[in-house]
Amino acid sequence: MKKLLITGASGFLGWHLCQQANQEWDVYGTYFSHSLEIPGIKLIKLDLTDSTELKKVFQEIQPSAVIHTAAQSQPNYCQTNREESLLINVTASLNIAQLCADNFIPYVFTSTDLVFDGIKGFYKETDKVNPVNIYGEHKVMAEVGILTRYPQAAICRMPLMFGNATPTSASFVQSFLKTLQEGKELKLFVDEFRTPVSALTAAEGLLLAAQKVRGIIHLGGKERISRYDFGHLLVDIFEIPAAKIQASRQKDVKMAAPRASDVSLDSSKAFELGYTPLSLREQLLQVRSWELGVRS
Repeated sequence: MKKLLITGASGFLGWHLCQQANQEWDVYGTYFSHSLEIPGIKLIKLDLTDSTELKKVFQEIQPSAVIHTAAQSQPNYCQTNREESLLINVTASLNIAQLCADNFIPYVFTSTDLVFDGIKGFYKETDKVNPVNIYGEHKVMAEVGILTRYPQAAICRMPLMFGNATPTSASFVQSFLKTLQEGKELKLFVDEFRTPVSALTAAEGLLLAAQKVRGIIHLGGKERISRYDFGHLLVDIFEIPAAKIQASRQKDVKMAAPRASDVSLDSSKAFELGYTPLSLREQLLQVRSWELGVRS
């Protein structure tokens, strides 16, 4: 089996990707601060910002492809820790791109829908980027730098992702459920729109990109939805009685990083290549089924 190197294996997306990739690849996963074990995956502690250490790992593994999911992905944190964000989100990403270019192997980089300003929504790959926060700015810098160094790389702009908790991380769904199941009030934006997918769906898209994509592609879901409506769908799927969801607006909440209003993605290009997200209801039912299975 060919070797696939996945960075950020201890992260939410990276962990799910390792599970999915293990069916067809000999998977090596990197982690930095969160030690873990994933059955069937060879895990390596690696500081991606150390270019010498990174190059050594490449030489030892000699991967056939790389999917780079490791990132500092919290916009508020990036806004107040710009140098740290720059190192992991840009510099490390470009160093990996150069190593992949030197070995002429597929490189899949996970970017974000937050490269857009959120003014119009349903953004296509050809639409102009205009991020409103540092996290988005750094992802744009990485996109440009990667494609300059390695035009054959795949730049996958990812949407809001949800799914089952992993040993070292969770998605926003878990915090939503905890609040609602405890009978507490959950405030959700009615004016922020995304095209979310489960981490499992995202992983399938990334593996497809490793095989078929060169350049930029969007891996969003098929449904545009507000956080408020997503919350109500969650209540319906998980059958939470007397759930308390209150509508709020972005301007009502003070945050370090500015937020875009509508960064929904048009992922038609990926759909044509065989990327087939289920409906949000079906994906959330999968999450519920897994959650119930764990509890039993």
